[in-house]
Amino acid sequence: MPELPEVEITRLGILKRVGGRRCTGAVVRETRFRKSAPANLSELLTGQCLRSIERRGKYLIWNFDRGYIVSHLGMSGVMRIVDPKVTEPVKHDHIDILFGDLAVRYHDPRRFGFVIWLPESQDPYALPEIAKLGEEPFSDSFTVSRLHSALANTSLPIKEAMLTGKYVVGVGNIYCSESLFKARISPLTPANKISKQRLERLVTAIREVLTLSLNEGGSTLKDFVSAEGEQGYFTLNAKVYGKEGKPCANCGRPIKKIIQNGRATYYCSNCQRR
Repeated sequence: MPELPEVEITRLGILKRVGGRRCTGAVVRETRFRKSAPANLSELLTGQCLRSIERRGKYLIWNFDRGYIVSHLGMSGVMRIVDPKVTEPVKHDHIDILFGDLAVRYHDPRRFGFVIWLPESQDPYALPEIAKLGEEPFSDSFTVSRLHSALANTSLPIKEAMLTGKYVVGVGNIYCSESLFKARISPLTPANKISKQRLERLVTAIREVLTLSLNEGGSTLKDFVSAEGEQGYFTLNAKVYGKEGKPCANCGRPIKKIIQNGRATYYCSNCQRR
């Protein structure tokens, strides 16, 4: 599933190529997603300038002259910049947003993502799924004190708590495992039992891991590519994710794999203590 680095890379790639351009239409080949896409998207968008794209968690908010697109990549979504006259759509290429000789093409095999339209009278940040999100990891409001206070109310294992998105956004399965390893915290530790000192390490680790992923183009496990069609290489530098049975880079003990709430967790039981 695309997480913060992959979504941010997508945002920057789209803005670089079509930011400031006027939309010349849209092609909607499929409307059935987690939220239905408007069949009349071309009518809604034509003639409007793409002023900016903002990211909130894993949501992209496209600011046009008279409204907003809100999009989410879901489990398998990708948005690429293509020349629609040269690159023919293939299976699962569901939506093209046209900007003259370029198009933002939305590809989503599983259709758990979405592309919706909001009129300018509606605040996209007031959408329930966006309004409830936790702190942005690079924001000044993501502090050790706030995180400590928020986690005081949950006894969930820290890995499971982080994946809820209630406390910090965009730190998915890969980045959570890597951040906990870097912070030397067991993924099994009850969230409300972690000291401020250890949470300080975790906040720093999250920012460092996400920064590394952004610099490496994100993570490509199966589907993700950037808006330019490039794969991400973060997992080549992963210390624990996908490394079950391999020696820990710090102590040499074998990396363990467990399942937490249906998700694979990788960690070193020697370096990461409760």
